[in-house]
Amino acid sequence: MFRKSESIEIKSVDEIALMREAGLVVAKTLETLREQIAPGMTTADLDSIARESISSHGATPSFLGYYGFPAVICTSVNEEVVHGIPGERVIHDGDIVSIDCGAIVEGWHGDAAISILVGEVDPRVRELSEVTKAALWAGLAQAREGHRLSDIGNAVETCIRDSGDYGIVEEYVGHGIGSAMHMHPPVPNYGRPGRGPRLEPGMALAIEPMATLGQPSVAVLADEWTVVTADNLPAAHWEHTVAITDDGPWVTTSIEGTRL
Repeated sequence: MFRKSESIEIKSVDEIALMREAGLVVAKTLETLREQIAPGMTTADLDSIARESISSHGATPSFLGYYGFPAVICTSVNEEVVHGIPGERVIHDGDIVSIDCGAIVEGWHGDAAISILVGEVDPRVRELSEVTKAALWAGLAQAREGHRLSDIGNAVETCIRDSGDYGIVEEYVGHGIGSAMHMHPPVPNYGRPGRGPRLEPGMALAIEPMATLGQPSVAVLADEWTVVTADNLPAAHWEHTVAITDDGPWVTTSIEGTRL
């Protein structure tokens, strides 16, 4: 996916504004899914809701057809970490459902993911999700002018390590984003600080920690998409797109358009 020779795309203020439009579509779609998810639904039902939401906002889904992916969102339930294909899997009370969504507005992308707790969830799983979300925001706070790329991953890793004995998935990482969904540079969720490219205004990154209740080892199912934990224990996944601006990090996929 990434080549070392690739440069990092620098966006204009107007292009970042279009990324915000795409990000807001993603944010509204994920909020709709959070509101409507319920036990007894299938993950295909969630995909239908997302498809309608993205279309109603005049955007195009980023994921549909991407390397042959057959759906609008990724739905990963319990032991599924990321890239789950929506289908006939039924959602039950007590599940954790991670939903990854992307949208395009005038050629510019937004990408975000949330983990939804359905009904009465094991407190350990609830804490896992809260820690993963906190780690995301710790990473987002480092996405500012003058910092190094690895400062983000170090902040994510430190937050998770300091919060308990959780696994940090290393095989799947964040990425640059803009005129394409996956761009240079890769953004790991671990590492030493002070390394890698220096961040500057006009860059945009998708930061997406994935943490597990058990070991960090993962495997890919026969569908060649769905990533699951090797020990079959639950995982959580949270993601936001952030633009580096003169005024600090701008989280373009939050409803509020949060600036840090």
